[in-house]
Amino acid sequence: MTQGLIKTDDYKAFIQDIKQRIQTAQIKAAVTVNQDLLHLYWDLAERIVSKQQESAWGDGFLLQMSRDLQTEFPGMKGFSKRNLELIRQWYIFWSDAPEFAQQLVSQIPWGHNLVIIGKIKNTDEAVFYAQKTIQNSWSRAILTHQIESGLYRHSGKAITNFQTALPAPHSDLARQTLKDSYNFDFLMLREKHDEQELENALMEHITRFLLALIVHFRTNVRGTIISVFIKNP
Repeated sequence: MTQGLIKTDDYKAFIQDIKQRIQTAQIKAAVTVNQDLLHLYWDLAERIVSKQQESAWGDGFLLQMSRDLQTEFPGMKGFSKRNLELIRQWYIFWSDAPEFAQQLVSQIPWGHNLVIIGKIKNTDEAVFYAQKTIQNSWSRAILTHQIESGLYRHSGKAITNFQTALPAPHSDLARQTLKDSYNFDFLMLREKHDEQELENALMEHITRFLLALIVHFRTNVRGTIISVFIKNP
C-alpha cells in the first residue's frame, strides 16, 4: 500500500504542498526576525545620535556602550563597537529618506544593507538597489556586482509604489536571510531571564530544529526510506 501511495499523483501533490508551506513558514519567520532586528537597530541609532548631540559625547561613548551591552548579551556581534558605528551610519544615511524607503530596507538582511550604504552615496540609488534585491532575490555578492557594474545608471529610477514580497524559497536571498548570523545573535537570551522567556526561547529552538530536520530528511534520507518501503511494503 505504501508503494502505491507514494506513486499516486494525489499524494505527490499533497506532499509538495506541505513542503512549500514549510518553506514559506521558514522564510516568513526569518523575514520577521530580520525586520525586528533592523527596527531595533534603527531605534538604537536614533537614541545614539540624539544622545551624542545633546551631551556632546564622543566615540568613546560607543566603546563603553558596546562593552556594557556585550556584558549583558555575550556573544552578540551586533553590539560590537564597529557594528554600533555602522548602525549609526546606516541611520544617518536613511534618516531623511521617505518612510517607505526605511520600511523597504528592513526587508533585506543587515549584510545587504551594509553593502548599499558602503557603496552608494544617495538614497534614490540605494532604494533602487534595495528594490532590485527583493525583486530578484539577489545574494550579497550579486548585489555588490550589480552596484559596481552601474546597473542604476543604465536602468532608470526606483519605483515609488513598490510592493514587497517574500524571497523565493530556494533563492540566494532566502538562504542568506535564513542563515544571517546577526538574526541568530538577535534571538539569543541574556543570562538572566524569566521563565516565560526561557519557555519561548525553547519553543523557538525546537521549531527551528524540527524544520531543519524536515529539510534534511527531504534532501538526504527520502530516497533511502522509499527504497525500504518498496522492498517491504
